[in-house]
Amino acid sequence: MTRWIEAHEVAQMLKPGMTVFIADGPSEPIHILDAFRQSGARCAGVRFVSMSLPAVNSTDFTSFHPEAKATSFFATSDTREGIAAGRIDFLPLQYRAIYTYLEQHLDIDLAIMQLAPAGPDGGYSQGISVDFIPAVLDKAATVIAEINDRQPIPVDSPSVPAERIDYAVSCSLPVADFPPSKLDDTSRAIGAHVAELIRDGDCIQIGIGAIPDAAMSALSQKNDLGLHSGMLADGLMPLIDSGAMNGQAKTIDKGRAVAGVALGTPELIEWAGTCEHLSFRPVTYTHDTEIVRRIDNFVSINSALEIDLFGQVNADMLRGQQISGTGGSVDVMRGAALSKGGRSILALNATAARGTLSRIVPALDNRTATTALRTDIDYVVTEHGARHIKHLPHQARAEALIEIAAPEFRDELRDGWKELLAGS
Repeated sequence: MTRWIEAHEVAQMLKPGMTVFIADGPSEPIHILDAFRQSGARCAGVRFVSMSLPAVNSTDFTSFHPEAKATSFFATSDTREGIAAGRIDFLPLQYRAIYTYLEQHLDIDLAIMQLAPAGPDGGYSQGISVDFIPAVLDKAATVIAEINDRQPIPVDSPSVPAERIDYAVSCSLPVADFPPSKLDDTSRAIGAHVAELIRDGDCIQIGIGAIPDAAMSALSQKNDLGLHSGMLADGLMPLIDSGAMNGQAKTIDKGRAVAGVALGTPELIEWAGTCEHLSFRPVTYTHDTEIVRRIDNFVSINSALEIDLFGQVNADMLRGQQISGTGGSVDVMRGAALSKGGRSILALNATAARGTLSRIVPALDNRTATTALRTDIDYVVTEHGARHIKHLPHQARAEALIEIAAPEFRDELRDGWKELLAGS
């Protein structure tokens, strides 16, 4: 039976040597984490494990106490310094592999998450953030739920049986949101090129940010689109509401939009709690290759920091420092490659640093780990156009990528490529 307690009592349960899972995204237990901050000594020797999504979850668990430890699968602006200094262990795993790691390879003493209030069946909805919670429910020694009366209860989101929750804490807090993107001419141009690659009836996976939002805004004239995505962003609301994204052509989940977590404005959060066509599912469904390959005409749309002329992609490091995480892009890229009629699209700005750096480079820096292999790449898009490079030999591939680089860097890229081939 669930026992209702106060947040400070959760902090009193912490002991050195414990491994504590903290849910991410809108399921981050904000009220309980505040109690941990105020009871810093209790966190000594405790290892916190969390996804920590950039721009959504800002907690540096090692700030609770000098002897607190943390494992993270993403670097955020608040944790990059800790990762660089070795206080936080960064574990580079794709989304589907993270789920398996949590489910099969990690002993968890406490699993702490934020859930919605109990429904008619007595269970507590996982709300608008399902992704990794099911991985830990059956294995954690103790499950603690922060029950937030402001957490939406979607029409179709898994619930946690009351008997599985050992302790519960009541709160009433705004659900974690994600700031809206600012679209500029460059992102709109990229979005338009992406939209040209989308056909009526395609099922889409997409991330969050200016380029995905621009791509979504350019799809309003398409018909019978589907959604099967780890993340649900603001740009998808008008497509679903208008019927352009009705899921009627999907080979599984016909008529349903499937997502793992809603990340966006308060308007999106409220909408996600009431949309009748929306289903929330865990990573084992949204990012599993065996599921994705069953969806005909599946199109993944993702971004990156840079791509080299071999087709290797860097999406999570900058000048040797971890600034993000590998995420789930490679999972869905590989799923798209197996889908009948499937495609994957990598969309990025041609330049960075106000036009002073090319995001298309001769070769990735030797301090940079590769996020996606050259064998994973299909379509690449910048504001200067789109190229299908998947089946191109390496010389033609390099030439195609140079064609969509910023014009002022093309000669430099050609020279750099010649040097690479010459071995100098």
